[in-house]
Amino acid sequence: MSLDVTAIDDAGEWDDLLLRLPSPHILQSWAWGEIKEQFGWKAKRLAWTAGGQLRAAAQILQRRLPGPLPLRVIYCPKGPLVAWESAADRSTVLDYLEGMARDTGVIQLKIDPEIPLGIGVPGEEDAESVPLGGTVTQELSARGWHASSEHIQFANTVIVDLRPDEEEILRGMKQKTRYNVRLASRRGVQVRQGRLDDLDLLYSMYATTSVRDGFVIRSPAYYQAVWSRFITAGLAQPLIAEVEGQAIAALIVFTFGPTAWYLYGMSTEEHREKMPNHLLQWEAMRWAKSRGCARYDMWGAPDVFDEDDPMWGVFRFKDGFPGRVLRTIGPWDRTDRHGLYWAYSAALPKLLGLMRSHGRRRTRGKLD
Repeated sequence: MSLDVTAIDDAGEWDDLLLRLPSPHILQSWAWGEIKEQFGWKAKRLAWTAGGQLRAAAQILQRRLPGPLPLRVIYCPKGPLVAWESAADRSTVLDYLEGMARDTGVIQLKIDPEIPLGIGVPGEEDAESVPLGGTVTQELSARGWHASSEHIQFANTVIVDLRPDEEEILRGMKQKTRYNVRLASRRGVQVRQGRLDDLDLLYSMYATTSVRDGFVIRSPAYYQAVWSRFITAGLAQPLIAEVEGQAIAALIVFTFGPTAWYLYGMSTEEHREKMPNHLLQWEAMRWAKSRGCARYDMWGAPDVFDEDDPMWGVFRFKDGFPGRVLRTIGPWDRTDRHGLYWAYSAALPKLLGLMRSHGRRRTRGKLD
């Protein structure tokens, strides 16, 4: 049966459609596209149906690249959302996206759907492969796609099952992590829910974290827009750890459908020995569970599971919680303008390096 495709222009209708699919992602939500439109992207939202039944959806972002040439790229963040097990459905959706890229003349079409390659850390006893990931990557390669070196989102992550009761989740933690969760409470760390008037505080801590840990962040205006939009919509909640009223660490947990995501974390240099981040993660899981979420996505795991990976230290922290690694196929690119695409790909690392250098200077300047 062929699929019919329809553009969706209503926020409520779009989110309702996504929530009817098996794994709706917050980066496909209307609010996420709305935010990206404030920062140079144009969002298009498409739904595929057959016999009145929803089969797939894709929020597609398009933007013009900086520079004198009218070069554009298309990106479908954490999508498209489709029953990838259906060869017919995935072929129809990919045909459409490839045709859109050709018709608009973009130099890059990028997707990064959460199609699993495996569960668990490779080499460990409980690790398992998922044949679907290999099937889809082979098909993408045959269609002219290639695995991208430009990762916008994490390919791998850690998922905590929130369906057991709280005591069972606690028992599933590694002993040291469970000890640190309880230690934080004993040492006077308290966690409160943040409000919109805490956003300046959150950004200040986030900037401090970025300088200390060596990652680049965007302008305050970007985070103010993202955080306020999702908090106001009831799709995000800041949690702030305090000692005697002093904010020392925080995170922001996002929800959409059955999943909660730990997208942003930040901390100061104060009272780190009191383990506030352990307690924050536990309270985020409890909050998400109270909202009816079935899983908690800790947002990020190494590409390569060894100590040389830059994500290794963060992963060891996450690994103390009762989650399992989800390894996905990661981002894939396709182009019909090969010369321009490869020139863009070659120039991109240098451009990103310059942007990171500028971003670090800018963030340090705001903290001085």
